[in-house]
Amino acid sequence: MQQSLISLASPYLYTHLIVLFLSCSGATHSTLVICDEAGQIVGRAKGPSTNHWAVGIPGVAERIDAMARAAKAEANLPADQQLTAVGLCLSGAEAEETNRELEAYLHTHYPTVAERYVVASDTVGSIQAVSRLGGMVIIAGTGSNTLLRNPDGSTHGCGGWGHMIGDEGGAWWIARNAIKTVFDDRDNLQRSKYPVERVWQLIQEHFGVRTLHDLLDHSYGRFCKTAYAGLCAKLARAAQDERDPLCRKLFGEAGQSLARSVCALRDKIAPDLLRPGTAGTSLLDIVCVGSVWLSWELLRDGFVAELDRQHFPHDLRLLRLTTTMALGAAYLAADTYKLALPRDYTGNYDVFYTYRVGQANGSNGTAGHDTNGRC
Repeated sequence: MQQSLISLASPYLYTHLIVLFLSCSGATHSTLVICDEAGQIVGRAKGPSTNHWAVGIPGVAERIDAMARAAKAEANLPADQQLTAVGLCLSGAEAEETNRELEAYLHTHYPTVAERYVVASDTVGSIQAVSRLGGMVIIAGTGSNTLLRNPDGSTHGCGGWGHMIGDEGGAWWIARNAIKTVFDDRDNLQRSKYPVERVWQLIQEHFGVRTLHDLLDHSYGRFCKTAYAGLCAKLARAAQDERDPLCRKLFGEAGQSLARSVCALRDKIAPDLLRPGTAGTSLLDIVCVGSVWLSWELLRDGFVAELDRQHFPHDLRLLRLTTTMALGAAYLAADTYKLALPRDYTGNYDVFYTYRVGQANGSNGTAGHDTNGRC
């Protein structure tokens, strides 16, 4: 048994923690996995948010330690066994200064977790799960964030500034727009092109209110971003099942906003990140993460129309992860420290839509698994 433990704790053992986006509550859940030298997941644990803006660096470190202990127990590792390399792809981890501060805090206060770390944004982990070269990711959960990572390791972002500044296309933004549309229509400030009655009914049911004034407490005194975002799922059902025109308009606008973030980064895309597309075009992979993407059929027309309007020059494949994003940060840690970790990227994603430059993209997107994975 001791030999088995030593083998698992060899220089090819990695762990990773990343925020998952469940329902419409991005940055509220975390998952940690431990991989062995064969690249297999041998231990995992779940926990609460690990966004340092929400819980502070000491709070994040404490939660990482707790999840690491739980995952080590599942992997039959001693609690004080240091893992060789840890990839932390966390919500809110965009600044190098605070990332280094988290590393230092873990080394000082929780020395048994791991020998070394690499800390990056949650967006990086999603990209790493599908390609060693890089790519683009659009997160659309509670909030939104788009990141491009080139083969040289350089990154360029659009959004990710939170609901006070941005979050366009995320669940909070869709819910907020629904509420604002009702308020503006009732005030006769800007009459809605579509009836607001069904959306107002959904708002009343979701927040348990009767009047517009009742909603103010939820908007200010008892404001909760995730509670707001929870309305999005109800709007999606009404758009899909009832074909409510206002709900469908809200999701079409969200699709436009998400495509706009892609277009904003097009001049930053390195040529060696692209591969041949159709009819002489080039192709870019985009990983789509977050619960808003579950409503792709509602987003699609707005998304495609915005790409066409801005004459986006590349074909696109939209990818959906079929594994935990935690695996991507394990790959990041292995690549950062030049440690061998076997991987099969093609098993980590499905292609759910393909955009072709200059073609009618309303219904020709290819769905299903694409076996042409990149290494």
